[in-house]
Amino acid sequence: MRTLSAFVESAVFAVLFALAGTAGADPAATRDLNATLDPGLQRGLGRVVRELGLADEIGARRLALALVDVTDAHAPRLAMLNGDEMMYAASLPKVAILFGAFAEVESGRLALDETHIEAMTNMIRYSSNEDASRVLAWVGPERLLEILQSDRYRFYDAAGAGGLWVGKAYGKDGAYRRDPIRRLSHSATAFQVARLYYLLAIDALFTPRLNELMREILSKPGIRHKFVKGLESRPGVRIYRKSGTWKDFHSDSALVEFGHYRYIIVGLTEHPHGGDWLVRLAAPLHDLVVSSR
Repeated sequence: MRTLSAFVESAVFAVLFALAGTAGADPAATRDLNATLDPGLQRGLGRVVRELGLADEIGARRLALALVDVTDAHAPRLAMLNGDEMMYAASLPKVAILFGAFAEVESGRLALDETHIEAMTNMIRYSSNEDASRVLAWVGPERLLEILQSDRYRFYDAAGAGGLWVGKAYGKDGAYRRDPIRRLSHSATAFQVARLYYLLAIDALFTPRLNELMREILSKPGIRHKFVKGLESRPGVRIYRKSGTWKDFHSDSALVEFGHYRYIIVGLTEHPHGGDWLVRLAAPLHDLVVSSR
């Protein structure tokens, strides 16, 4: 297994060629993920939730889920419950900081060197608050919000259901700008998180090489809980993920590869046992995608 320093060294070398690569698909030209709701997958998601005794948590809006089968990149299948519910997501929105950093790399405003890549990797794999605040400062807090709300990406829509928001560094300082809808500092909807992973999975965020590097940073989770723990019973999975935990708020998000299968799962919870819910949900949702194909 490669060490982090070895990964950083190879990543710095590889990125010398990344900006010269062919641009990925324009997100505006990709299929609207909302239009891919699949009745069969939706029924299956509802069945899993009922069998685990979590239907009341969905009704009380303490649990939000999104599931996207991207095994066929040209025909994704979406299912979600409370998918547009804005919730506090703790460290999960660090994936938005990573996205913003790569957007600035693509635009030429941020260089990718050993220092930058190592900080981004620690922010994602080990959820380092210090590195998250450092990367956020490199991007610029207001600049990140501008990118998230841009017409190109639309990961947060103040006139709609909201989405991904980072309005506070990951430290003791207060929020610099809370989201316009719920007044949260670090928030997300399951759908918009799933949509980010979807665009990354189909190479529609950046150039293919930058997408590959972003997926590499999201791989090899350093914290083994929630979806990662739940999928340990399914050998052979490869997981790209970011989770979050603060008090009663537990969240997780992942792009999962298993043989030729690829799917995205996102879960946001507000409950003392929310982390356990995500562990219990992971394997049945994996089986749902595999069996439905």
